[in-house]
Amino acid sequence: MKLHRSFFSLYFLVITTFIIFSWLLDEVWSSYLEQDIESYTGYKTMLHAVGDYIEPKPQNQWNELIKKTSERYKLPLSLMPLAEFEKLEHSDHKYLQEDTTHVYYYDDKVTIHHVMGDSGMVLNLGPAKMPTRPRIEALIRVLILATFGILLFIWLRPVSRDLDQLKKAAADFGQGHFTRRAPTAKSTMMAGMVRSFNMMAERIKRLIEAHKELTNAVSHELRTPLARSKFALQMLATAKDEEKKTKYINQITGDIVELEELINEMLIYAAFDSDKPDLSITAYQISDLINHQVSNHSQFDGEIEFVNNTNNLMVDYDNHFIDRALNNFINNAIKYGGGKVRITLSEKENTMGQNECIISIEDNGDGVSDEFKKIIFDAFSRGDQSRNRETGGFGLGLAIVARIMEWHQGNAKVSDSSLGGATFTLTWPTKQPSIH
Repeated sequence: MKLHRSFFSLYFLVITTFIIFSWLLDEVWSSYLEQDIESYTGYKTMLHAVGDYIEPKPQNQWNELIKKTSERYKLPLSLMPLAEFEKLEHSDHKYLQEDTTHVYYYDDKVTIHHVMGDSGMVLNLGPAKMPTRPRIEALIRVLILATFGILLFIWLRPVSRDLDQLKKAAADFGQGHFTRRAPTAKSTMMAGMVRSFNMMAERIKRLIEAHKELTNAVSHELRTPLARSKFALQMLATAKDEEKKTKYINQITGDIVELEELINEMLIYAAFDSDKPDLSITAYQISDLINHQVSNHSQFDGEIEFVNNTNNLMVDYDNHFIDRALNNFINNAIKYGGGKVRITLSEKENTMGQNECIISIEDNGDGVSDEFKKIIFDAFSRGDQSRNRETGGFGLGLAIVARIMEWHQGNAKVSDSSLGGATFTLTWPTKQPSIH
C-alpha cells in the first residue's frame, strides 16, 4: 500500500532533524571543550606537579628528571629555555593563557607550556591528544537515531495506512456511498477511530433510510385523506340530495380533522426527534404516577390491575414525559387488548450493578407479530399495513415513547404476555447519572 506523501515528508523531517541536531550537539560540545581551558585540567595538573617536583632540585638535573617522568607516565614532556619558547611559531594554532600556563591547540592535538618561575625555563607537554569525545561516538549516536527512525517507520506505517483508508472511506461516504465502511484497522492506535467512524457511518445510513421511509410514510398519510376529500368534493358538486351533500361535507370535515391531527402529531414527533429538551428530573414515588394513570382510565369497561412488587420505590424521572409514555402504553393496551390490562412495577439490578425501574403493561389481545416487533418503535410503523386510520393512529406514539426513554438513559421494548397479548415495558435507571 502506497503511503501518503505527507507521512513521508513528516517522517523524514523528524529523522533528519534528529540526525542534524545530534551532529550539531557533538560539534558544539567539542568546540566548547576546545575553548574552555578547564578542559585540560588533567594535563595542567600533571605539568604543575612535575614542575613543583623538579624545581627544588639542581637545575642541571632537570632534563634527566623530566626524561624519567616522561617515560614513566608516557607523556611527551620536555624542557626549553624561555627565550627559545618565545621564538616558537604558533601562528596556525589556537591559543589560550591562564597565568603562567599557555595552551596551544590545533585539530585534535594540544600543546601546553608552563613557565618555571624565575628560572628562565619552560616545561612543555605535547603535542598530546586533545581530551575531547572521539568523533566515533557522534557517528554511533547517529546510527542509533537512524535505527530508531527505522523502528519508528515500521511502527507508524500501519497508522499511515489506516489513516489513508479512513480518508478514502470518508471521501466516498461524503459523496453519497452510504454503504462504504473503513477496513479493519491494522494498528491498535487507529482501531478505536475506525470503529467510531464505522459506527457513525452506520448510524447516518440508518437515519437517512429512516428519513426516506418517513418521507414516504408522510406522503402516504397525507395523500389518503386528500384523495378522499378530493373525491368527496367532486361528488358534492354533482349531488342534489341534501342528505348526500351532508354526508360528503361530513366526510370532508373528518378528513380535515385527520390532517390536522396528523400535522400535530408530526410536529410533536419532530420536536421530540430534535435536540433533547431540558428535563426536569426529580425523585418521585413511581407508584403514585401509576395509580394516577389507573384512575384516569377509570371509564374503561374492562379490568386494569396494578401489581406493585416494590416498597415505595423512589425513581428519578421527568414527570411530564414519563407520564406521557405510560399513558401511551396503557391506551395501546386498552385499544388492542381484550378487556384486561395488567400493570406491573418492579426493580432489579442490571449487569452494570445499577438499579433499574421496570414498568410492564400487559394485555390479553392478539399480541404483536415477531416481524412487527422489530419496527414497532419506528415512526409511522403500524401493524396493519393497509394504513387504515381506523386501525390505530399514525404510528408516532411508540416512536415518541422510545425517544423519551432514550432521554432517561433507558429503553422501551415489546414482548409476549402471559395474558395472551403483548407486554410493553419501560426500563430506566432509578438514579439518573446527570440532571438536564
